[in-house]
Amino acid sequence: MSNAITLAAGAASEHRGLIISLFSVFVLATLVITVWAGRQTKDAADFYAGGRQFTGFQNGLAVAGDYMSAASFLGIAGAIALFGYDGFLYSIGFLVAWLIALLLVAEPLRNSGRYTMGDVLAYRMRQRPVRTAAGTSTIVVSIFYLLAQMAGAGVLVSLLLGITSDGGKIGIVALVGVLMIVYVTIGGMKGTTWVQMVKAVLLMAGALLLTFLVMLKFHFNVSDLLGQAASNSGKGSAFLEPGLKYGATSLSKVDFISLSIALVLGTAGLPHILIRFYTVPTAKAARKSVIWAIGLIGAFYLMTLALGFGASALIKPEEIIASNKAGNTAAPLLALHLGGVDSTWGAILLSSISAVAFATILAVVAGLTLASSSSFAHDIYANVIKKGKATEKEEMRAARWSTVGIGAVSILLGAMARDINVAGLVALAFAVAASANLPTILYSLFWKKFTTQGALWSIYGGLITSVGLVLFSTVVSGKPTSMFPDVDFHWFPLENPGLVSIPLGFLLGWLGTVLSKEEPDAAKYAELEVRSLTGTGAH
Repeated sequence: MSNAITLAAGAASEHRGLIISLFSVFVLATLVITVWAGRQTKDAADFYAGGRQFTGFQNGLAVAGDYMSAASFLGIAGAIALFGYDGFLYSIGFLVAWLIALLLVAEPLRNSGRYTMGDVLAYRMRQRPVRTAAGTSTIVVSIFYLLAQMAGAGVLVSLLLGITSDGGKIGIVALVGVLMIVYVTIGGMKGTTWVQMVKAVLLMAGALLLTFLVMLKFHFNVSDLLGQAASNSGKGSAFLEPGLKYGATSLSKVDFISLSIALVLGTAGLPHILIRFYTVPTAKAARKSVIWAIGLIGAFYLMTLALGFGASALIKPEEIIASNKAGNTAAPLLALHLGGVDSTWGAILLSSISAVAFATILAVVAGLTLASSSSFAHDIYANVIKKGKATEKEEMRAARWSTVGIGAVSILLGAMARDINVAGLVALAFAVAASANLPTILYSLFWKKFTTQGALWSIYGGLITSVGLVLFSTVVSGKPTSMFPDVDFHWFPLENPGLVSIPLGFLLGWLGTVLSKEEPDAAKYAELEVRSLTGTGAH
């Protein structure tokens, strides 16, 4: 057994009661919140949009909680710990993406829809085909994002409980899946939002504590921290310069451009972020919530520098890789080393930070599952299968059953993806969202001539291209960290498909519209334009 696993497992086994108690307290607390919120969920507006009762600050906190996922906490810290400067590029991409969401999407979307992305698209298009496409895309993007959270949960709890068997790790992924199904089916959007707000506060506090302890260790001298990190990494000054992960070859540079495009454009197309804008009463509150979210998320991503470089300064890279090939355990291992490997404080810090990370995963998977089950129930079941004749009760029942189905698929795929870096997995979800959802949203809101055919070509074209290229990349096969490491059927050279699939999504939307015989409804577009810009007539 590796040194890292031995240390963590040793500290964990010595204080297993403490660890299980902390986890249990959090899970019980969130379940209490969920049951309380569930009792206040009376109709579809409560289930999908939390009754539109949250303030800008509350929603900003919840948006930050939704966005600062296992990828942010575990994946980015791991990527910085192993690749230095290049790992931090994830943080920059995730943060810059918010400017696109704020400037182009947040307010018009809040004004134009009721519960889902499909509402906005169907406003001036043919309802049934567009809602089917929007629902399909939402579910696929959410499942990609869920993969990352499930993989993170498996890695984290396995480390804490000293579980090394594949069966044990799969059992943990299944447990997370069951918990998320309970959260969404009982609490709906109200329960999910409160859990996300609590989790955002805990995550910020945990990151702040680790950042303070890292800086204290190096007497608040950033230069000493970076110097020690470079020296300990075995890479020297190259660790602090661009190119360690994305500069060795021309291909890796192209891969970096592809990743950057996906990260920057993806946020504005993520379904679980988009539906958060419907939980506030006004467009002004939607705008305010994004500003709060940017502030919180910006502060958090700055702290990932201290987490990542702190881990590389205090822990040998071999130990991090031995614990998890993709570096996903760097932040919990850092907590253990900061508290003292053989000390009670080390065990308390390890278990506290891991409980916070576990809270992060539970809150984000609940938000993702809610987005996909809402889209299935509202877009596909109520408006396509039932042709708009479903009652609110039937629609909510469909949402709860679809939650169970999506949870089962996520458990199955999450069990397979446990050795892939969770930040990389989330970047794939961003690529799929930016390829399928973003072109259609922007064309619908801002292009008068956009037609149903353009929307369908854009969504399905972007979806099929991005998912297809991922399937035939090294993410799925051909590398030790692939989903299927023992086989190799990859032919697409890049790890992220964004460079190809995002421009193609925009191109297909344009081409489908130009070749369409359908006459766009000018009056409907004028109505949508006024509504999206002013909020007149918004729900």
